[in-house]
Amino acid sequence: MNPDTVRAQVQSAVMFGISAALFGQITLKDGCVEQTNFGTYRVLRMNEAPDIEVHIIQNREPPGGMGEAGTSAIVPAVANAIFAATGKRLRKLPVDPAERKHA
Repeated sequence: MNPDTVRAQVQSAVMFGISAALFGQITLKDGCVEQTNFGTYRVLRMNEAPDIEVHIIQNREPPGGMGEAGTSAIVPAVANAIFAATGKRLRKLPVDPAERKHA
């Protein structure tokens, strides 16, 4: 197993999860999806990216796939961070643009 690949997978999963929490909305117009690719689907940009530390723990278990393991915990983490900073609980996602300004 290549540790650099594991780090890259976790970093990209975190970025994708933050993007989903903040911007992940699919809209329809005349029955068709408006977003066709990353040119029309907003993702976090490099200058907006947080520092991401990945710690790989050595063990004796057989290696398994990383998949998108990092993505599932990010949306709740973003919601909890906004609550910790503002005292306001989010009730829907993606985060409304007006809410991002106050977070």
